Amino acid sequence: MPAREQVKAVIFDWGGTLTPWHTVDLQVQWRDFAQALSGAGGPDGPAGSDGPAGSDGLTGSGAAAELAGAIMRAETFAWQRAREEHRSARLEDVLVEAGVDLAHEDLPAARAAYEQFWEPHTHTDPLVGPLWEELRRAGLRVGVLSNTIWTRDYHRSLFGRDGVLGLIDGDVYSSEIPWAKPHPEAFRAAAEAVGAAPQECVYVGDRLFEDVHGPQQVGMRAIWIPHSQIPVEQQVQVQATPDAVVQSLAEVSEVLRSWSAPLG
Repeated sequence: MPAREQVKAVIFDWGGTLTPWHTVDLQVQWRDFAQALSGAGGPDGPAGSDGPAGSDGLTGSGAAAELAGAIMRAETFAWQRAREEHRSARLEDVLVEAGVDLAHEDLPAARAAYEQFWEPHTHTDPLVGPLWEELRRAGLRVGVLSNTIWTRDYHRSLFGRDGVLGLIDGDVYSSEIPWAKPHPEAFRAAAEAVGAAPQECVYVGDRLFEDVHGPQQVGMRAIWIPHSQIPVEQQVQVQATPDAVVQSLAEVSEVLRSWSAPLG
């Protein structure tokens, strides 16, 4: 083992790491949201028609498409700012930037449509539960650090649905702090959440910029899982060398053993 601190915690990225990578049409998420908000999918305004205007002035599928485009542009800008300035954002920030009234009476239905779109893409990899149980049996703490516009409660509800919430010792979501990965403070917050020093933590993720360069800035070792088909526009060129590379979560334990982590 290198002359470094003993591993006490393993912190994981969420999307594409704890969930299998899915390539999705991001325009559709906001189309579904906007149609529900405008009533374009409801009895007074079926999709494909020009229904009556709602309180926000939306009048059917044409206006819904316009709103969906505005939200998509706002979200794209938020993620660009995260990559360039390492500043976080919340879903509510994106909606307000696009002109959505957060007091709109149909907002809960729109949120439900949005979450329904994402539901098939949020399921925890079946390898996660056994891996986390093994880590905890060995006395290692388990953490999560995710760049996300979603709330803590929503993410934790997904972990609860999949039966792994009780295996998490500490979790941090960029939506609840000022920073996004790879900002060093995001990783320090995650280390604090699991009760360890950054140098005692290992970070596991699928993106070279956010998940290797980022944690290494604060002294964490980084395990890279390069199996996600990350869109070119989301990639950031960076010179970073992972401490280890694996092709599956199933290989993480063996890497930790090679670093003298106390696994059987």
